[in-house]
Amino acid sequence: MTLADVLDPLQQPLVTVLDTPVSWTEVLGFGSGALCVWLVARQHLANWPIGIANNLFFILLFAQSGLYADAGLQIVFISLAAYGWWTWTHGGGPGTSVLPVRSTTRTEWTWLLAAGAVGTLGLTLLLSRATDSTVPFWDALTTSLSLMATYGQCRKRVESWWLWIAADLVYIPLYAYKELYLTSLLYAGFLTLCLVGLRNWNRDLTAGRRVDAVVPV
Repeated sequence: MTLADVLDPLQQPLVTVLDTPVSWTEVLGFGSGALCVWLVARQHLANWPIGIANNLFFILLFAQSGLYADAGLQIVFISLAAYGWWTWTHGGGPGTSVLPVRSTTRTEWTWLLAAGAVGTLGLTLLLSRATDSTVPFWDALTTSLSLMATYGQCRKRVESWWLWIAADLVYIPLYAYKELYLTSLLYAGFLTLCLVGLRNWNRDLTAGRRVDAVVPV
């Protein structure tokens, strides 16, 4: 039995949406992705293993759809998930094992924006010249935004939600264009969850600042 034989059932149609077959891979990606974002918004540690499972489903889905940067991005996400999992449990510093919510510093913004611009340009050129991608710029842009947002999520930077919101606003029409309608719907749900996460993390950030203000130095 080959790997293709094992994966083939996941690629079979399960339902039809707008006259387009939807595979098991897309359905499982939908469910695990929605659960992952909901857990992140609640700062629940289980978001990391659920997210890794979601990345594996999306590797198959995006590779089939010609979204090569997004498929490769999932591999990076798995590595970042391992880092984020460790950081959330060990990054709180002396006296606490919980990583607090913080704002992104000016230095972080500087190198994040620089890396995002370089990444978008480089990936656009790579996808245009080395693949048959029909959406090289948009695939590259969402990849860069997602990586920037994931870094912020790993470090519990509240502004990471704004980066996810920006990425989702591109992802929704992009996936619809690729006839991944269920995934497009999933990202519309992600957008709503991002707004919830932004509210929750802002609340925790404000509470943390109040605690810092009353704790004697």
